[in-house]
Amino acid sequence: MATEQAQVQRAGLIGRLIRDDLLTDQQAQTVQIEAARRRTPLIQYLVSQKVVDSRNIAVAASQEFGVPLLDLDAIDRQTMPFSLVDEKLIRKHRVLPIHKRGGRLFLAVSDPTNDRALEEVRFNTGLATDAILVEETKLAAAIDQAIDAQDTTMTDLMDTDLDNLDIAHDDDEDHDDSELNVDDAPVVRYVNKVLVDAIAASASDIHFEPYEKFFRIRYRQDGMLREVANPPLSISSRLVARLKVMSRMNIAERRVPQDGRIKLKLSRTRDIDFRVNTLPTLYGEKVVLRILDSSAAQVGIDQLGMEPEQKKVFLECIKKPYGMILVTGPTGSGKTVSLYSALNILNENDINISTVEDPVEIQVPGINQVNMNQKTGMTFASALRSFLRQDPDIVMVGEIRDLETAEIAVKAAQTGHLVLSTLHTNDAPQCLTRLANMGVPPFNIASSVLLIMAQRLARKLCTHCREEEDLPHEALIEEGFTEQEIAEGVTVYKPVGCSRCVDGYKGRVGVFQVIKVSEEMGRLIMEGGNSLQLAAQADKEGYADLRRAGLRKVKSGVTSLLELNRITKD
Repeated sequence: MATEQAQVQRAGLIGRLIRDDLLTDQQAQTVQIEAARRRTPLIQYLVSQKVVDSRNIAVAASQEFGVPLLDLDAIDRQTMPFSLVDEKLIRKHRVLPIHKRGGRLFLAVSDPTNDRALEEVRFNTGLATDAILVEETKLAAAIDQAIDAQDTTMTDLMDTDLDNLDIAHDDDEDHDDSELNVDDAPVVRYVNKVLVDAIAASASDIHFEPYEKFFRIRYRQDGMLREVANPPLSISSRLVARLKVMSRMNIAERRVPQDGRIKLKLSRTRDIDFRVNTLPTLYGEKVVLRILDSSAAQVGIDQLGMEPEQKKVFLECIKKPYGMILVTGPTGSGKTVSLYSALNILNENDINISTVEDPVEIQVPGINQVNMNQKTGMTFASALRSFLRQDPDIVMVGEIRDLETAEIAVKAAQTGHLVLSTLHTNDAPQCLTRLANMGVPPFNIASSVLLIMAQRLARKLCTHCREEEDLPHEALIEEGFTEQEIAEGVTVYKPVGCSRCVDGYKGRVGVFQVIKVSEEMGRLIMEGGNSLQLAAQADKEGYADLRRAGLRKVKSGVTSLLELNRITKD
């Protein structure tokens, strides 16, 4: 009897481990008894108790059973057909689908003798199954990662708050979620969780993106896109359908882009608007949500990031009774927040303020706000004409895009109204030449424009993990610091990254070029001066350009040279 027991102990994987001197006879007997008592697979028990290294077990199993050994780290996780196998089977049998070819499904396993797992997967999927041997520790990590990425774990979605989130709709629209089956409740909670997590992460946009072999969700945080989840491709259409229902779109129409809006009521006092757009792509509809948080309108002038002298000039100009203030910068550079910071200062009971935007992103009580609608003829120009018949004191135009809008805005500024607007140019001096190129007479530009301001948003260094960067004198000169600044001492910091930030950065700050149009600049404009001449005059008058303003932020430790180069260097 004892001889038979010894022979059993030395058979199969256990025998190979004993022969390779990785286990003693006594250890082999003990682990078999304990694994059976705990009802734990033998390989999992050996690894979890650190009796034998996971790599040694995999090599021994490959040699004993003649099964190829694969390094799971070499497989792109995003291409794994995870959704083909039920999560319960994956956890029960510790298998992971890694590739599908024709009617065959290749499964990563750490125990090549687990024929029952292959049979059950074969029965449930209708596909022939082949085992690929991998290390137990890498398999366990890959399974956890795949399931976590699928849906941030469904247990997290069973939150009362997620179930009770209120999606508000306009009063003239019937709210009917009958398009969604009741069985899709987990999808409803999942979408709610993605939206709430994005708000908590201070994201500005959410991207739902379908591809041929995977589906991903990304947040734009501090101006940079970051992947946060990989739901199974099989539920991508249900996620998109839920978003389209929430934003009152036609869920049957998948061939053309659509626009919608969601209002998410987080509490009695706070709700968040989402501007939603769908776009048909090769592998399904991509959905992008822009998060419109009205609390952004409450940002004070001190939080924008202007230098003291810039703030003084800005406040002086916005309190003028008439004239034009122009803000320029790329999409997402914070132009709207800057303008609304000014409007909040000016928003008094005795002031009539009207705005037209495409669309209204920040809703503010006390300000008459209009959405541009090209289909109905509500253009910037037509809205501006209407405003002037409504006895306005202050007018904000979302963007000056054409000569008609520019001419009306200039005339309004010349006839007793303060006009705020944006233009798309690289820096402040180019605003003036852009108006001239549109066809606005130089005299009208010189007599109406009070202030031109260019801005960018730079990520702020995390104060908990930033580190000093040792740069040679020549490098500092090349970056734009003066000899005097270097002599006085320049401390430059670099991002590191910790649990409190994202890649070493947390939050953003504005970098501004603020120029008050002087008499000399007006003369240059009327003489047909170009943007280079205007920039030289601004420099002569002591107005810092974007690069110089950014270097001040670097010198004070607010941001890094790497980030400044990203937003200002050509």
